[in-house]
Amino acid sequence: MTAEERAQLKSRILESMETVKQNVADLVELTKPIPPENAIGRISRMEAINSKSVNEEALRKARDKLSKLELALSKTDHPDFGICSRCKQPIAPARLMYLPESSRCVHCADK
Repeated sequence: MTAEERAQLKSRILESMETVKQNVADLVELTKPIPPENAIGRISRMEAINSKSVNEEALRKARDKLSKLELALSKTDHPDFGICSRCKQPIAPARLMYLPESSRCVHCADK
């Protein structure tokens, strides 16, 4: 991986991190407890509780992605960055630009 590719990838990771951080902040607001004193109907309350559960799962996934992006950013200067953790072959730069948190090449990720 060239120095220019690494710089582009760092920039992409930082952009992704900002997007995910904003998403996390939005999801935190959506997962706040639903007070029982809200004057909504029974069905609407059930829908609100279901939506809260869906948003909690999305929040968990967003936080997980953020931690993977932070790890990827910390490894970008290491010589083994961009090498598949399974087969030890280079990961395609296009894959890293699309999924910067990838630690496996396309072939190993399918297995």
